[in-house]
Amino acid sequence: MTHPLLARRSSGILLHLTSLPGPHGSGDLGVASRHFLDWLVSAGQSAWQILPLSPPGPGHSPYQSPSAFAGSPWLIDLDELVARGWLDPLPDPGFDSQRCDFARVLPWRLAALRRAWAGFGRHADAGDRAALDEFARQQAAWLTDYARFMVLQERHGAPWTQWPAALARREPDALAALDATAAGEIGFWRFLQWCFFRQWQTLRTAAHVRGIQIIGDAPIFVAHHSADVWSRTGQFLLDDAGEPTVVAGVPPDYFSATGQRWGNPLYRWDAMAADGFRWWKDRLAHLFTLVDLVRLDHFRGFDAYWAIPADEPTAIAGQWCAGPAHGFFATVAKELGPLALLAEDLGIITDSVTQLREDCGFPGLRVMQFAFDGKPANPYLPHNFAPQTVVYTGTHDNTTTADWWQQASATEQQAVRDYLGPQADREIHWAMIQSLSQSVARTLVVPFQDVLGLDGRHRMNTPGQAEGCWTWRFDWLQVDDRPSNRLRALVHAHGRI
Repeated sequence: MTHPLLARRSSGILLHLTSLPGPHGSGDLGVASRHFLDWLVSAGQSAWQILPLSPPGPGHSPYQSPSAFAGSPWLIDLDELVARGWLDPLPDPGFDSQRCDFARVLPWRLAALRRAWAGFGRHADAGDRAALDEFARQQAAWLTDYARFMVLQERHGAPWTQWPAALARREPDALAALDATAAGEIGFWRFLQWCFFRQWQTLRTAAHVRGIQIIGDAPIFVAHHSADVWSRTGQFLLDDAGEPTVVAGVPPDYFSATGQRWGNPLYRWDAMAADGFRWWKDRLAHLFTLVDLVRLDHFRGFDAYWAIPADEPTAIAGQWCAGPAHGFFATVAKELGPLALLAEDLGIITDSVTQLREDCGFPGLRVMQFAFDGKPANPYLPHNFAPQTVVYTGTHDNTTTADWWQQASATEQQAVRDYLGPQADREIHWAMIQSLSQSVARTLVVPFQDVLGLDGRHRMNTPGQAEGCWTWRFDWLQVDDRPSNRLRALVHAHGRI
């Protein structure tokens, strides 16, 4: 069964929540998120695609999270906590409106959240206390270990393999002692998750009222320093000390001559299959309570994944290993039902990856910035799209289309002109959006930067670059009525409203 959004012609916008405007240093679940929903309606859009909602990890990447289940505490709307009387009004901290200065913002937000926890303890009514307790009970399967993990991270740092041995090994007596002596700290991290999920569901309801579907994101791998790996060591390829023996990445490709060494531990797919992929079932079921569709990151890793010896500094020395393929998706779907997944099938794609995706009935992704090698059969050219496809000008891993055009070779630029016509020289972003919107692909998603025609300073992420990514924000002063009016007229003309 195809999700209704994918069964008709539609379009949406890619924008992560941290990029939203707001006074508290980074975008969050506050009033700007409602304003953005209204902007989507004004532009005739049906979907909002976001990056993972999980807490960011090293380099502030949402793809290196300490939990595959938790929501990011840094997305909590602090003003809502003020309105509830748990937090005193916040003075203007004077943060940059154009970028997230995480080194300043996150400690400031953490301090405010701790004050809110104290305020909750003093002022919360019986209904809120009961709601928090019920949330903690319902989510205990992941929340208990996540809260413990965050407490231990604050006490002992990272990685978890260097914590006191009894805690690293999760000895029952050590965990019981932690629960007894750190009840207040554990309660704090549970409180933050309750705040996040409560606020998120309010935003999701507001989206649905406006006819907007949320497209979420599930990274295929999880961080080694995470509650998931710490609590389930037997399902990852680790040595006796808990360290990875092999790590994830991809071989040399469009983005890097030495490949990408992500560093995530790899799954013991045999162990996961033995319990019916229980962790994955729980993870996806949980995610589908938060979003309407899920972009499944690095889909090709379910067919074959690149395994890099943990002591190798680059991805060059890796090798392909067989993934769980059809058995995984059949087992998960048997319990969860039809899976509303978008298969991120970019990069080096083999016939077996394509066959797996088609057999599962998942739409693939196409990025137009990859289209112009001068070959008419290039799968990223719009005339080669299949209807069940999600198409983009670029993704969060690409530079903006305006910057891509400036960096393109003369040969590549001529190929663009031959395909898109003279509009490419004037407005490359609109030329691409128009071509994609006219195509037979049912689903169009455009990064917000490309709707605004922004340059490379507004790029979200550069693959393989550990620092300086994920910081981009916009300001409403950059947004007038022209982009939304133009986009609405365009998608209306192409039957996407």
